[in-house]
Amino acid sequence: MHPYFQDLKQGSEKLGLKLSDEALGLLLKYQDALVLWNKAYNLTAIRDPKEMLVKHLLDSLSILNDLPQGRLLDIGTGGGMPGMIIALCQPERQCVLLDSNGKKIRFLKQFIADLKLQNVVAVQTRVENEDSIQELGQFDVITSRAFASLTDFVAASKPFMHTESVIASMKGLIPEDEVAQLKDQFNCEIIELHVPRLDEQRHLLLLKQI
Repeated sequence: MHPYFQDLKQGSEKLGLKLSDEALGLLLKYQDALVLWNKAYNLTAIRDPKEMLVKHLLDSLSILNDLPQGRLLDIGTGGGMPGMIIALCQPERQCVLLDSNGKKIRFLKQFIADLKLQNVVAVQTRVENEDSIQELGQFDVITSRAFASLTDFVAASKPFMHTESVIASMKGLIPEDEVAQLKDQFNCEIIELHVPRLDEQRHLLLLKQI
């Protein structure tokens, strides 16, 4: 058994998730690959696997119960957070992981190939690239954990949205000013998240066009 299996199982249960042993195993394979590639490619500043388990895996898993269904785009996915983690837990959901960083996308493509994952693709492009926008089409859910600014994330998401799309933005503190700026265009539901063993504020902002 993987040394962190019980930690991940208990943490996911505290988040109200009932993940299969297979899904937990896939998540730990992903973390092991991230640790390995990180030595050469610097994919994440977090190097300690125990810290990774909390700040990457459990943090990303914390949004699963509140995430709307449908085809998902993860903008600025980096090493695959939260998009790859969502894809591993929800094999019925089609996921596209987008980032402009070649090293990070190479890592994700290799991991997808090694595990023969059918529901997720990694794409290296800039979010504003018009060819990519046309090629990728529209999505039901658009996530990001990496955008510093909520207004910038919303602007980047718009070309990929249809009228019923939901933007799911992961934040620490609630960006009150930016939420206020968007109130004429979007209804915003704010969900407080509680990540086990993480003593920091976490929120999920779900935005739907008015």
